[in-house]
Amino acid sequence: MALDLTKAVLGAFLFTVCGGTALAADTGNDDGLQVKPLLDARIRFENVDQPNLDADALTFRLRAGAEAAYGHFSLLAEAEGTAALVDNYNAFPFALPGEEQWRPDHSVIADPMNIELNRLQLQYKADKTIATLGRQRINLDDQRWVGSVGWRQNEQTFDAIRGEASVGPVAADLTYAIKQRTIFGTDGGPRTALDGHFIFAGLSSKLGPVQGKLFAYLLDYDEDFFLANSSQTYGLTLSTIVPIAAKTKVSLRASYARQSDYAENPFDYAADYWSFDAGTTLAGFGLAGGWEKLGSDQGRGLQTPMATLHKFNGWADLFLTTPPTGLEDAYVSLSRKFEKVKALPGLNATVAFHQFDSDVGNIEYGSEWDASLGFKLGRVGVLAKFADYGAKDFGIDTRKIWLQAEWVF
Repeated sequence: MALDLTKAVLGAFLFTVCGGTALAADTGNDDGLQVKPLLDARIRFENVDQPNLDADALTFRLRAGAEAAYGHFSLLAEAEGTAALVDNYNAFPFALPGEEQWRPDHSVIADPMNIELNRLQLQYKADKTIATLGRQRINLDDQRWVGSVGWRQNEQTFDAIRGEASVGPVAADLTYAIKQRTIFGTDGGPRTALDGHFIFAGLSSKLGPVQGKLFAYLLDYDEDFFLANSSQTYGLTLSTIVPIAAKTKVSLRASYARQSDYAENPFDYAADYWSFDAGTTLAGFGLAGGWEKLGSDQGRGLQTPMATLHKFNGWADLFLTTPPTGLEDAYVSLSRKFEKVKALPGLNATVAFHQFDSDVGNIEYGSEWDASLGFKLGRVGVLAKFADYGAKDFGIDTRKIWLQAEWVF
């Protein structure tokens, strides 16, 4: 099955390269039509080590498509395929009896074999206005609330209409979506795609040195098994950069939001979200730290089911679903760019530490160390990552290792 899928994906790759290149050569700029191939290949090895469970995955992901632009309009089509060259892992963190890729005797690595239409969108772009209709990638701000989950091999996209516009110092961003196409692919059963009525709204502006944004996210899910994630969230984010010495600046960011039940959510709750973080550079090292709280109310933790969750609360992914008692994450990180190492352009390293506790109940969940090393070899980005979660009163000890290479045209 893996070999058949690999052949199918490579076939799509070659078709797109040849077709897109030929069309671009034929049209040129004489009639204003421009065609750009879209190619993105990634191979990754991931190992998970847990008590009485483990997993190994070697997956290859290919996205292939093209974007045709004429005047203010463009049409984009992109297919996505993932092949599992080593499949000793459970592709789904939920029960799917009878599905070949559901292997509960292994740890979860959420990169199922899959081939699908990833994006198909029509876009209008003028001076300060963008309108996008169709299946599209949506990454809002830091992706804490809505993102494409780009770390996983299969991308999350949305069937939606989105409008972006600026009037003077004010920028507005409004999306109405009817489908959330998840990372679980075509074999993900009822979680392949989630239907509903979803509104993402943002209004941002700069006041002196402070950048501010008001946001609202209204999630109304149709599926009975997912109604508990229907919610309304309203919040504010502020950020600024403060000079503290001749060559030293500190970036500051704070965010608050209030989330409560919405539509047919069977739970009655209202929980707070807080985050504070700061970062600076000293002696060539990047220093950062922060604190994030996903609150709890009436036994229900604040949830962000559309977020790029791997970016937050540790790379071991123990908190993809917020525990009923909420979550507090205090973290620090140290990073360095090694610009003088010419043999490895872009060489960089990061080490981070997280302390996880509950919002209510005074529970110490555990702690985690994360580390990464990245560089480029020509157009290929190489990345190694490590995560080590030490459980105390939540989850289980989890250690993960990733080795990855990615090429983007």
